[in-house]
Order: sequence, then structure tokens, then C-alpha cells
Amino acid sequence: MIREIVIYPDKRLKKVSREVETFDASLHELLDDMYDTMVARNGVGLAAIQVGVDLRALIINVPLEKEEGEHDQPKENTLEMINPVIIEIDGKEKFQEGCLSVPGVYEDVERAKHVRVEYYDRHGEKHIIEDDDFLAIAMQHEIDHLDGKVFIEKLSFLKRKKFEKEWAKRQKA
Repeated sequence: MIREIVIYPDKRLKKVSREVETFDASLHELLDDMYDTMVARNGVGLAAIQVGVDLRALIINVPLEKEEGEHDQPKENTLEMINPVIIEIDGKEKFQEGCLSVPGVYEDVERAKHVRVEYYDRHGEKHIIEDDDFLAIAMQHEIDHLDGKVFIEKLSFLKRKKFEKEWAKRQKA
């Protein structure tokens, strides 16, 4: 089921999400709905808070390149991370980010180049994953959502002011 995306500056996006304690059918349904919602909105990641659920759950599905600019995001390639914790971080890299909760806005954001994350899957099994490519950026972006942060908060003061002004104009239009 496709759920509604929470759009900035909705106060729910500032909420720190709660730990998942029960790995049950309702969690599985949430993860499945998040996948459907993310794909329907052409996203590569989605945190539960972005569909209004304050649980520490997120999904990422980096599109596979198909032919000439086409992308594919098979469900089985979806990384489902429950209660993720960054346990190692190093390097720095700037990357242009966008967000389903801040539609149409893309900005360069500095993040760690390499991360190592401990998390649980939908069945409560513990895993560790590390990456120093796009997935590392996506994991940091989505984990920020679980901590009540949106990527625009990482912008410089001037860029943030410019964003706020343009965003306010767009919201009135």
C-alpha cells in the first residue's frame, strides 16, 4: 500500500524515532508499504518517520542500471534496516542529495565517505554492513531521519537561509 509522505516542515520530521521492539507482521507490513511508497515516488531510501511512523526502521534500494538510463529496484534488493547504529565512520565526501520529504530540492551535503552500520533485519537477525560509496551516503541520510534531522540542516547558514526563503515561496504558490 502506498502511504502519504510527510513533507517538510512537518514537525513529525523532527521527532526522534523509537526503537523497534517487536519484529512482527505489523513491522513487515510497514516495511512492505514503505517499499511500495518509495518506488512509487522514485526514491532510493525511506525512513518510517517519513510515512508518519516513529519507529527506527528504514529501507534503501539503490537502483540497478538497466538499459540507457532506465532503473530497476527489485524488492529483493531492498536493504531493510531496523534499529540501525553507525559503529564506525571515516573520511569526508560531498554528494548531491535530495529527499522525498523535501521534494524538488537537491543540495551538496558533506558526509562521511565510509560507514559501518549494525542493524537488524525484519526477522530480528543482527547484521553489520559497511560501504564507502552511494550506499554509505544513503544510510547516513536515512539514519538522520530516525534522529529527527533532515538533510537541509547540514547546509551552510547562507544556503539554509536561501532554501528557507525559496521553500516558503513554493509553499505559498
